[in-house]
Amino acid sequence: MDTNAVLAWVESPLQLVGAAEWGAAHRRAVTVAGRLTAQMSETADELLARRAWFGEMAPYLGIPWKLLSQHGHWLIGDGFSGQFRLAASVLRPRQITFLDDGANTTSLADSLTGSRPYARPGIAERGLTTRLRPFALETVRRVARDRRASIFTAFDLGAARENALTNLGFSVCHHSFEWTRSSAGSAQHRENRIVLGSARPVDGRMPIEHYIRWVDHIAAAGAVEYFPHRRETPGQLDAVKAIAGVTVVQTSLPIELILAGHPTALDVFSQPSSTNTTLPLVLRGSGSRVHSSAPGPEIGINT
Repeated sequence: MDTNAVLAWVESPLQLVGAAEWGAAHRRAVTVAGRLTAQMSETADELLARRAWFGEMAPYLGIPWKLLSQHGHWLIGDGFSGQFRLAASVLRPRQITFLDDGANTTSLADSLTGSRPYARPGIAERGLTTRLRPFALETVRRVARDRRASIFTAFDLGAARENALTNLGFSVCHHSFEWTRSSAGSAQHRENRIVLGSARPVDGRMPIEHYIRWVDHIAAAGAVEYFPHRRETPGQLDAVKAIAGVTVVQTSLPIELILAGHPTALDVFSQPSSTNTTLPLVLRGSGSRVHSSAPGPEIGINT
């Protein structure tokens, strides 16, 4: 094992962007073991074109045992993953950095400090994943006690949470997508009003009728470009396409990469999601505004 070698084990485009930000912030080459999906492949190609600090790129399904055993420092995209728990319990990494995993970032921090169970929010865990939980958590906390565990995040974890992490030996390092902004070209969009698609209707958290009315209300005030969520159903997307003034833009890239570098102010409309944290950072200095609708059965329109 090369104790100084860095491996990013990532499963989503946002996690991959986090690995690129970490490499740029530390000026370190990062080997990437990424989940084998079309979205990850397209995002990796874009980041490489921007000259991300990436070394070997290894698409993976499952656990990249050989790469993990060769690298002393793991950048982990999904700290709740059962595969991560198994690998950490068996291989006992020397150093661990947790990258942002959207809304799960604060939940993971709370799990590491013990203020909530070490389990993915909203998921009923069972089997091997549950049995490995105490072993993986103890491995992570041991690394933290040795001052070799950190969280690399764009989220505001709050002073109390950061103090609790620090008391356990974790370091918390913040970024604001500096590399994403600096590496972007001059992004151009046909419209300066952007709607971000949501999976809330798919998840049963918002009636589809209310969702379509929400998009229709925004489009009625001016033409918009609509970027679908990766889990939208064909039926939901067909209903959006039928709304006057909506242009659907199909892409596998994370919205943070798409909008970074836009030369003029944008109005971005979204349902509650982690983009309400990430996009203000990505669009910093452009005069853009991110409008988040309130949750609940009502339309919750905020224009």
